[in-house]
Amino acid sequence: MDSTATASLASLWDEVSGTQPDPDLWVVIATLVAALAVVVPHGLWRISRNAITIAHEGGHGLVALLSGRTLTGIRLHSDTSGLTVSRGKPYGIGMILTAASGYTAPPLLGLGGAALLGTGRITLLLWLATALLLAMLVMIRNAYGALTMIVTGGLFVLVSWLAGPQVQAAFAYAVVWFLLIGGVRPAFELQAKRARGGAGDSDADQLSRLTHVPAALWFFLFHAVSLCSLIGGGRWLLEL
Repeated sequence: MDSTATASLASLWDEVSGTQPDPDLWVVIATLVAALAVVVPHGLWRISRNAITIAHEGGHGLVALLSGRTLTGIRLHSDTSGLTVSRGKPYGIGMILTAASGYTAPPLLGLGGAALLGTGRITLLLWLATALLLAMLVMIRNAYGALTMIVTGGLFVLVSWLAGPQVQAAFAYAVVWFLLIGGVRPAFELQAKRARGGAGDSDADQLSRLTHVPAALWFFLFHAVSLCSLIGGGRWLLEL
């Protein structure tokens, strides 16, 4: 029985970590257009931005744990804002990395996803994304956030387990394009909001207080990471 279980696990791992055929170029282009269609128009962006908030707050939470802080909870709100609470020193490298990880998380996740798709590991990407969503669900502390995570995670589970290879490939490419393109817009929106006198306690302002570096330089970092990720990830997806 032990040998059978070991063989089954080995077979499952080979299936997950193995490579799948790349989709046709038209599928890659179509998913790029679909991602643009839900990011550029303000009305659709108002809805789709919830997914970017999941990645944003998930980035805060993951880096908080990796830097030795205690993650106490994550909240996602219907206005597409979010809050990640962790315990630890209110200063130092751990706090700085945690604060800097929010706006950089979506594009970096997109870049990582593009790297996996560039090597044909579509199934591995879907399973990793599902695992991260399920892990994040445990830390959600409000009803709207839980509902958002259940719907998003459920979609990944359905595609990962029930959909055919072509649908999985199209879904994976659409998700990665969305993270790459959608990861660019929030920092510009925050910068515009601050210019109008709002968002005085943004991530950039917190980082400025922690490091005594002007918030403008942190915005430069956010923009540099998101735009470089979009260019690099886009080249991988388009096989340039």
